[in-house]
Amino acid sequence: MAPSLYGGTKLIVLGSGTPNPDPNRAGSAYAVVVNETPYLIDFGPGIIRRAAALSPPWGGKIEAMTVKNFEHAFLTHIHSDHSAGLADLLLTPWVMGRDAKLNLYGPIGLKQMATSTLKAFEDDINYRINGTQPSNNAGYKFDFHLLAEGLIYKDKNIAVEAFKVPHGGFDDAYGFRFTSQDKVIVFSGDTGPSKTLEKFATGADILVHEVYSNAGFLNKTKDWQKYHQGHHTSTFEVGEIASRAKPKLLLLSHILFWGSTKDEILEETKSTYTGQIKIAEDLMIIE
Repeated sequence: MAPSLYGGTKLIVLGSGTPNPDPNRAGSAYAVVVNETPYLIDFGPGIIRRAAALSPPWGGKIEAMTVKNFEHAFLTHIHSDHSAGLADLLLTPWVMGRDAKLNLYGPIGLKQMATSTLKAFEDDINYRINGTQPSNNAGYKFDFHLLAEGLIYKDKNIAVEAFKVPHGGFDDAYGFRFTSQDKVIVFSGDTGPSKTLEKFATGADILVHEVYSNAGFLNKTKDWQKYHQGHHTSTFEVGEIASRAKPKLLLLSHILFWGSTKDEILEETKSTYTGQIKIAEDLMIIE
């Protein structure tokens, strides 16, 4: 298990991966935990099992990661490596005892995705409700909240702001800024270099930013280079962004390694940024 860092509001890396099916890196997924209340950011493949690994029922120490507690989830965009854990997120916490609807915040496509998922599992849901299994009639349902730029959520623990980021032809790709009493945590989502993101990340405690290996990029064919330049951010570029935004910690995640090692990713990024950098690992806890 990856080590804990710092104190207070927790950032938990539940999935640090990409579309490449690395068995050591689940699909993109994070949790911000404030006063033992979990707020999920993205829900890629593997999110529920990764969370369970940190929960008391499965030998962990973080009660907020007991999956029946998951009631708030924010989606940066609908790419499958960020959203394919949706069925698990809707159904498993309910089976484990969640008795409130899941609040889903995301682009318009998320509503259709969630509605279609419940339709696909209709027979399973009906059997659990109408059969002998103890069940409730609420915990598998959801309330959808359409993202817009600006403040999208606020409660006694946290305020969440959304901002659009450039991710190829996606009109509805977002980053998030989470502000608690003791931390500001910014999530880039999938993005090319973004001045808007820089503004929201300025002075943040933690900037979680996607990245690709520049050395690996140079070995790609021209068509793939064009795609990645329009959708993602290189090591050199993310270093330049962090140099201007000056977060206390730059956490590199959703890394397209393309044969590079973690040390090589760090070396490339450090060529344009001298601040603190870490490579995200699944189950890493920053507090």
